[in-house]
Order: sequence, then structure tokens, then C-alpha cells
Amino acid sequence: MEDSDKKSRLVGINHVALEVGDIEKALEFYGRIFEFDLRGRSENMAFIDIGDQFIALAEADESEPDNHRHFGLVVDERESLRNRLKQMDVKIIESPGLDFLDPWGNRFQIVKYEDIQFSKNEQILEGMNLARLEKTEEALEELRKKGLIE
Repeated sequence: MEDSDKKSRLVGINHVALEVGDIEKALEFYGRIFEFDLRGRSENMAFIDIGDQFIALAEADESEPDNHRHFGLVVDERESLRNRLKQMDVKIIESPGLDFLDPWGNRFQIVKYEDIQFSKNEQILEGMNLARLEKTEEALEELRKKGLIE
């Protein structure tokens, strides 16, 4: 097979871009529910670090929320986030897990690291002060079935 016929393989996600109505208000909102470092900032954009990935916030005119488009955000612990969202009167969407809308209609699906096959290597987890995170047996079995771990 020639190089021009070879398909690129998906390796991971570098970042997710979200549109928000106001950068300052968005940073304040996300800062109330998540612990994060700000990677960078410009007049109409901000970049929130997630270890070796990031969320790009772009200031934009208001847009309508979409009922199906969302992104899954991995957290170390979900219940304290649920409680905080309730205290803040954030719209939580009924689902088997935890889905919510930010003030600009971006839908977040919150998943626990331990429950899914998505993995960070030990060095990255250590750098994020999350070395204690482990996987459930179900998540490990998913990885084994794909031949990603032994």
C-alpha cells in the first residue's frame, strides 16, 4: 500500500472547543464547578487545561442549545459535582449518569475515569495529582478485549 492510500489513525483528542457568550462569565462558571489551570487567554478565547488536553472557550454570539450534541468529560469523582450543580441551580438533564447544560447551552456528559476505557498513562496521572485513580474490572475488560492491555 502506498503512503497516499494509508489512512490516518485516531490517537486521541487534543481539545474541544465550546462557544460561550462571555469569556469572563464562562471562566467564573467553570471555576465554580471544576478545579483547573488556565493554559492561556486572549480577548475572546480562553484555554482550560485537562492534563495533556484542553478545552478551548470561544466567545460567540448566542446560539440555540442542541438536544443531542454533547461531549463526554471525564472526572475523578462525580457526586460532589452533581451536588454543586444542584446548589448552583444548573440545569441537569435526566440521564443514567450526569448530564448538564452550561449557561450557553453546551451539554456536558460527565463520566467517571474508573468506569470507562479512556486511560491516561501513570506519568500523566501523577503529574495531574491523580495517581490514585483506578479502573473498574469492566473497564479493564474492555481494554483487554481490544488488546490494549494484558
